[in-house]
Amino acid sequence: MTTKKFDIGDQVSVLDEAVDGIVIAVKNNEITIKTTDDFVLTYFVNELVKINNTNDLKQIIKSGTLVKKSVDIQPQKKHNAPAFKSDKAERGIPEFDLHIEKLVKNFRGMSNFDILNIQTETAKRHLDFAVRNRIPKLVFIHGVGEGVLKAELDFMLNRMEGVSFQDANYQKYGLGATEVYFKQNIK
Repeated sequence: MTTKKFDIGDQVSVLDEAVDGIVIAVKNNEITIKTTDDFVLTYFVNELVKINNTNDLKQIIKSGTLVKKSVDIQPQKKHNAPAFKSDKAERGIPEFDLHIEKLVKNFRGMSNFDILNIQTETAKRHLDFAVRNRIPKLVFIHGVGEGVLKAELDFMLNRMEGVSFQDANYQKYGLGATEVYFKQNIK
């Protein structure tokens, strides 16, 4: 099994979270990064992936370390696979849990304002990603609580054009989720 090597200054992205940053410290299997939002967070090596920049790729190509592979041009025989119709409802709708314990490792000592900022910025990043990638709908899990995050989400979504939203499926989420629909422009 190969171990991932991270160096100070490497650009990284956190798996399963919308967090990018730069490595500022490496200690055993723990990597400390400074996020694009200027937060300092620590993750295990297996929670991060290095973001390659094009200069690194150009150096690899020039170095000649790439191995050339022969490509089989002959088409493979088709196997009769069982017919399977996938219903759009069966496909996974992206769900994003905005509970603070799912977004940061340690939130102790953070003010409610800081927590709400992290949650809303995460929601904004997911919304921008969905619009850029033409994702038709997504679900934000915000929980019930006192309704502050839900109110903030509602306010943010009301200001966006081409977006409609409603409470998500009650049987699946209870009252703690909002489903967002994006109206796509077909050109």
